[in-house]
Amino acid sequence: MNPVDYERIADEVKTIQRRLAEIRATAESDDGLVRAVVGGRGEVIKLDLDPRIYRTADSAALATTITGTIHRAVARAQGEVFALVRRFLPADATPATADLDFDPFLTSLDRASEWGGR
Repeated sequence: MNPVDYERIADEVKTIQRRLAEIRATAESDDGLVRAVVGGRGEVIKLDLDPRIYRTADSAALATTITGTIHRAVARAQGEVFALVRRFLPADATPATADLDFDPFLTSLDRASEWGGR
């Protein structure tokens, strides 16, 4: 890989990483009592619980609702990430099968550049 190609690809990937850091995906529970916001890597940014959740003492149901809401938000975030990086992935990749962590990719580019593509 010549240095110009490396620099161009590395710059594109770094731009994508910055855009990934800006992704926020939101999901709300079916009953509207739980709202989760996650980032591009699936990390929970914010969790809102409506005070009406305390009307029932079913902590297991609440935990299931919170977990399900977070999972839906993560799925939405993964969809946004996938759309952002689609052109770098194999044709048969899906949001569920793609490795959307570009840190190893950048490390590989660095090694290829240092070794002259060997």
